[in-house]
Amino acid sequence: MAWNLDARTPLTLFADPAALAAALAQGPAAAMLVEAGLAAPAGAAAAARFVASLPHAVACACCQGRGPVAEALDRLFLARIRGQCPWFERVLALAETPAAADLIATTLRDDAVSAARFRLVDTGSTPA
Repeated sequence: MAWNLDARTPLTLFADPAALAAALAQGPAAAMLVEAGLAAPAGAAAAARFVASLPHAVACACCQGRGPVAEALDRLFLARIRGQCPWFERVLALAETPAAADLIATTLRDDAVSAARFRLVDTGSTPA
């Protein structure tokens, strides 16, 4: 028997706020990652916003940053472990544009810290 234990927090992408609200209502407790400027449904354990447009590549030499999605995921992770929000078992991400969904996927693929803490779960409801 093969065991596969992945303790990373699952992150699910949604393009539709109604689908995200339905997933949030189903439980278990969830945090939300939401593209800046979009309305998010109430009821999440915590929420963090990110800006989907980047002037440069993630962690480019001139910016030396980790990118807006990585920073938003850091805020969620730290709030959870510091007890600043209720414990959540998953993250639901609202990304209505393909650019935002791609930025989230790229961050989870290329940012080592984010990839160590979170894993992308494909629901098939990502933006086209």
